Amino acid sequence: MFDKYTILYIIYSMNRIPLAERMRPKKLSEVVGQEEIIGSGKILTEIAKKGEPVNLIFWGPPGTGKTTLARILAHEFKADFVEISAVTARKKDVEEVVERAKLNWNLKTRTVLFVDEIHRFNKAQQDAFLPHVESGLIILIGATTENPSFEVISPLLSRSRVVVLQPLSKKAILKVLKRACEAEGVVIESDATREKPAKSKEAGAKKRKAQNEGPIITKEALDLISELSGGDARGALGDLELALSLSSEVDEETVLEAAGKKMPGYDKKGDKHYDTISAFIKSMRGSDTDAALYYLARMVQAGEDPKFIARRMVIFASEDIGLAGNGALSLATACFQAVERVGMPESGLILAHTCIALAKSKKNRDSADAWYKAQDLAKKTMGEPVPIWLRNAPTRLMKDLGFGKGQKWESGFHLDKSYLPDSIKNEKIFRSTMK
Repeated sequence: MFDKYTILYIIYSMNRIPLAERMRPKKLSEVVGQEEIIGSGKILTEIAKKGEPVNLIFWGPPGTGKTTLARILAHEFKADFVEISAVTARKKDVEEVVERAKLNWNLKTRTVLFVDEIHRFNKAQQDAFLPHVESGLIILIGATTENPSFEVISPLLSRSRVVVLQPLSKKAILKVLKRACEAEGVVIESDATREKPAKSKEAGAKKRKAQNEGPIITKEALDLISELSGGDARGALGDLELALSLSSEVDEETVLEAAGKKMPGYDKKGDKHYDTISAFIKSMRGSDTDAALYYLARMVQAGEDPKFIARRMVIFASEDIGLAGNGALSLATACFQAVERVGMPESGLILAHTCIALAKSKKNRDSADAWYKAQDLAKKTMGEPVPIWLRNAPTRLMKDLGFGKGQKWESGFHLDKSYLPDSIKNEKIFRSTMK
């Protein structure tokens, strides 16, 4: 059984609206950040001005304002706003939305359906919306953290505008936090200008309560919350709220206690996984050792499989360094074997060593380009017969027919003619660019 204090806390939690929800902007002018899509002449501002509903897909990381913008636009459209989550919605929920939209249509009211996590709907579920979106019965606004090119069906994409939202900058997060502090009556002070702190946080809290003073937070603590947020405004406000519930005098130590260990926003099967490994490879290709090490560190800290990183470096050694440094492949292969045997965290040193060596190596793609060209040519000419004089001749009849004619089992022997099939004998697959 719960004691009375636990029950009171549960009741309080159920009835108290989270800070992030209380601070949610009600109009576009209150939205912080997203300057590329909000502002004079920008897409969302222009859509809101015209007041003509448009099907939209908001694509961006958590806490960047997808739900907020959907609600604001629905209000601007003077439409009935219906919100469902693709994680929990069932077929019945979708049917109810359609019926509600039909009633609204008869009342000359538009219906905006906001589907959070729209990428969680399978193809059949997304198809169910299509005729109603196509007819204009429903104005669809979808929100996704995954690339809609892969997760949203083409017919829906073709009838929608994809709007990309970026993680908020540290400056924008700080603005959101300061606005929240002002609304909640929280005083912001600097560690350098604060009075001598009380002997303990508990004593400080009692003193402030006795003097009927509100909570305080240091500028340094706000900076730390914004650093830990990863561009997620909702997460930053959640950390602020929890920190204020732990102490009426919030400093960096309180923030760390509230935030816990922050894991980077990194999904091993999502866009950030592919974006980061792409940045890592391109940084090595561009010989930027600092950037390559930085992206390597991001992957390692996010818990990426070190063998995956090592495998990509083995491929890089052949594809991008190739003939310019034949030892690179041996080094990368040794790196993979060492990572397998040593394990983390020490394997980080091995990965860093190899990463620097590959980034600093001269680059040459002759062998890679030749391989891709050879594959393309082979695909187009799979039916071309191998020249008869190159074929095996295990029987007397085949020898009499000319199979293997002119061939000798001698070291370095070759005939002064193309070994390719006759129809492509003049093709040049490998071209050296090395001096």
